[in-house]
Amino acid sequence: MPDSMTYLSIAVAALIVVLHLWAIISVFRSNRSVGSKTLWALLIWIFPLVGLIAWVVAGPRGHHAQHDK
Repeated sequence: MPDSMTYLSIAVAALIVVLHLWAIISVFRSNRSVGSKTLWALLIWIFPLVGLIAWVVAGPRGHHAQHDK
């Protein structure tokens, strides 16, 4: 694999890890119940990309945005 593809792969992997950690931290800083936080954290941990997308869409900010309309 060429060096540029290697660096691109590393950058994408690092971005995914950073977003994954942000989502987990965001879950535990939210105002949800302990059980809800645990379920969200497990979803994000077990299914990193799907869980991250679900948290962005349906997490606290996404949930409040739907009610504000």
